[in-house]
Amino acid sequence: MGEYHPQDVACARDLNRAAVYRFAHPPKPPAPKKPHPAPPRSLTPQEQQRVLSLLRSERLLDQTPRQLYATLLDEGSYLCSWRTMYRLLSEAGEVSERRSQRQKPVYQKPELLAVAANQLWRWDITKLKGPQKGQHYHLYVLLDVYSRCVVGWWVAEHESAQLAEQLIAESCAREGIGREQLTIHSDRGAVMTRRPVAVWFSDLGITKSHSRPHVSNDNPYREAQFKTLKYQPQFPERFGSLEDARTFLQRFFAWYNHEHCHSGIGLVPPASLHTGEAHQRQERRRQVLVAA
Repeated sequence: MGEYHPQDVACARDLNRAAVYRFAHPPKPPAPKKPHPAPPRSLTPQEQQRVLSLLRSERLLDQTPRQLYATLLDEGSYLCSWRTMYRLLSEAGEVSERRSQRQKPVYQKPELLAVAANQLWRWDITKLKGPQKGQHYHLYVLLDVYSRCVVGWWVAEHESAQLAEQLIAESCAREGIGREQLTIHSDRGAVMTRRPVAVWFSDLGITKSHSRPHVSNDNPYREAQFKTLKYQPQFPERFGSLEDARTFLQRFFAWYNHEHCHSGIGLVPPASLHTGEAHQRQERRRQVLVAA
């Protein structure tokens, strides 16, 4: 037996009395709420429908309730306040944009596959700072997606569709590109989307592809190559002249194609993968690892 405490007996007695009281006096159900009377100056259902019909009319569809309220006052008519118009539209589920909106086309994400060199190229133009503030040189670069090899480049003082066409034509001739063999992807810059360039691509048998508007990562390989260029320790703050830029870029692209161990293609130089020599290099590496 546990120790006897008089307080426990008193507590049990109080709980008993509370239970007996609740049983004898059950709680009363809450009284039903009386509906609020409609304000004497509220709109009748017919008047509300008239206001909604006016808000949905073709003549006033492009106006907000505040503008419509002012327009009706100028025409000598008053139906209700602009706040009541908003309330009626909210009850009808029409508070969202009521005006006709331009339907933006749905652009499909480009999905291009390259399983060998000279099947898919990407090209772009980037700016290089010149000797004076506000002066820039424009670097045109053609990159093979499969091998990440730069197959063509040129730097000029301005952007020109003719220079781009000349660079692409010379690169295709140097790589021996045939008709219907190559797809060239680019963003939607002014030079890339010009109609003469598209017609010229069609004449050469080249398929063109464009990134989606305002989507920078649809051309990631080109942007990665530009970052490799501009993050080089030797990359100058400004180029002293056009010849200075061409001399630097000639050394850079020679290093990039033939010496740079690219992390995206198994740490081999892009030129070796472009010409098929990377497989022998990988085999020699494998033999070194096996021996180790």
